[in-house]
Amino acid sequence: MGFCWSGERGGRPCWAGRHTPRHAGWVGPTVPLCIYGFCSMMRPIEPFMTEFLTGTYKNLTVEQVTRQVYPVWTYSSLVLLIPVLLVTDFLRYKPVIVLQGLSHVTAFSLVLVGSGVRSAQLAFFSYSIAMAADVAYFSYIYSVVQPSRYQRVTSYVKGAVLLGYAVGALLGQLLVSLGGVSLYCLAVVTLISVSVALITSFFLPTPEASLLLKGTRSAQRGRSGEDGHASEGQDFPTWVKSAAAARRVRRMLRTLVSDCKTCYSSTAVLFFCVWAATGRCGFYQVTGYVQLLWVYMQPHNFTAYNGGVDGLSTLSGAAATVAVGHMSLEWSVWGELVLGGFTFLIAGAIFLMDLTDNIWISYSCFFLFKTVYMQLSTICTFQIAKMLNRERYALVLGMNSFVGTILQSVLTAVVISSKSLRLTITSQFLIYASYFAAVSLLFTVRGVYTVLHSKRPAGGHRAERATELPEASRF
Repeated sequence: MGFCWSGERGGRPCWAGRHTPRHAGWVGPTVPLCIYGFCSMMRPIEPFMTEFLTGTYKNLTVEQVTRQVYPVWTYSSLVLLIPVLLVTDFLRYKPVIVLQGLSHVTAFSLVLVGSGVRSAQLAFFSYSIAMAADVAYFSYIYSVVQPSRYQRVTSYVKGAVLLGYAVGALLGQLLVSLGGVSLYCLAVVTLISVSVALITSFFLPTPEASLLLKGTRSAQRGRSGEDGHASEGQDFPTWVKSAAAARRVRRMLRTLVSDCKTCYSSTAVLFFCVWAATGRCGFYQVTGYVQLLWVYMQPHNFTAYNGGVDGLSTLSGAAATVAVGHMSLEWSVWGELVLGGFTFLIAGAIFLMDLTDNIWISYSCFFLFKTVYMQLSTICTFQIAKMLNRERYALVLGMNSFVGTILQSVLTAVVISSKSLRLTITSQFLIYASYFAAVSLLFTVRGVYTVLHSKRPAGGHRAERATELPEASRF
């Protein structure tokens, strides 16, 4: 058992060193990917991470955790996303998913046995590698299933991830509240779960070919074949080989730039990508720092029900995600208006979460925020996948993550790391709520325009919208 580095054996995909028949369909790769996603996200220590770091286990201060530890994974993800995207396509997804599993194991090992700010920062750096590798996890499935299955497999894969996180959070809550289990034991359970995910990743079938740069490589093989006949028997100097390699790299970069222009030339794709990037930024800011808000609201008993509300909200999000996979709606017409309306609901929930002094109201608002976000995120994911050629999906997903991380880094630098502002946690959440309100306004205006435009009697608008992508990027 091991990596199928070549990606092909006899023209068929390889599964842990064995042949995988083509009739295996979408179930074969989806099941192990869902198991991996479930186990990698079943992390019962996460809802209690702030207490674990600031309590007797690590003895860090709230100030150190807020301004020195948590921002590390944001900045690191920004640096790592683009290189991981390119390596993901070159290695055909599976090795990067294995790397993600290794990074999770390393991160939680350091959380468990390390001490001090430096160890915590290193743990979050390792965690940022795993976050950057999400592009491989969420784009892998589109390289091994047919486009007709995109909506359903997206809901299953994302549902498995959310279900895993929900089970982990609820398990942590039950162990702490009813079993009196220490947070150290929760960290051990987390490490065991991500280790199982790492083992599962070895059983994923490897895609037959790289997607993003497949066209470039085909052209390269054609040219190299022609050159090979002319140069048979000759030994080229090293500098000639280096020059050829440099030309291939330039060719690949030109392909990336060309594909970006092609993908984002569609207004429909562009707006779904904008929401995916901006929504990702706001979501990770809120979920990353909400424990500190609850610390502020209940300084002496702030972890009483963190795991329960986190688990239930994720479970609700998982149910909403699976439900989206079976919804029938003309998303090309109504999608932007749906995004705008529900994003306004998210903004209102964060506003109320920030303004209230009641921890239960704050918990309820967080529950609503997370459930709605997960549903909208799934809508964006499968809509982007349906509109693009599968060869370009990994590129667009990676670029969306990159733009989202840039926005998140800017927010972190201004709101959290800024030495001049030094905003309180309540002021930070007021900014996050305003951020989502601005996003909601943009998509509501755009959605109203799209609906009115599609209802014009001079027909053809829907057909035009469905075919906005240039011919080269359609199936």
